[in-house]
Amino acid sequence: MGNKAVPVSLKYTNNQLIGLSLLRVLIGWHLLYEGVAKLLNPYWSSAAYLLDVQWIFSGLAKSIVANPVVLGIVDYLNMWGLTLIGLALMLGLLGRYASIAGMVLLLIYYFFTPPLLGLEYSRPWEGSYIIVNKNLIEACALYVLYVFPTSNIIGLDRLIFRNNTQPTEDLLT
Repeated sequence: MGNKAVPVSLKYTNNQLIGLSLLRVLIGWHLLYEGVAKLLNPYWSSAAYLLDVQWIFSGLAKSIVANPVVLGIVDYLNMWGLTLIGLALMLGLLGRYASIAGMVLLLIYYFFTPPLLGLEYSRPWEGSYIIVNKNLIEACALYVLYVFPTSNIIGLDRLIFRNNTQPTEDLLT
């Protein structure tokens, strides 16, 4: 006999709700800041980052840099992706979708420049500790936020999807 999934009610204590919401807002702030900083810098490009890629995606990264149109699209998607995902997380807007999009973006960064032994990048990356780095940690934290959503309690999703979610009292224990 196979194990059957037992439905779990998403009820939070006040401390759990505060902790998860704070995590969502902090990751959102980080992504929003990174996106806005890139948008405000007219000279920013992902080219230097992509040229530093050494692992299995190095060929793809170099081909992106070699094609100015593709590089422009990648830069545009990167800047606006970070900005919109960060803003959505901070506001609790489409929280689960923002969590998924953030995970995908952060895992792309992780797999393009993983902190593996033998890979030397042109500059030391802050928050990188052999296999684990801040991108992987934030991607995992976004998975937690996907599994334990808070935007339907504290966020714009509560206002927008009011009829499709449980009342707040039912979600708190």
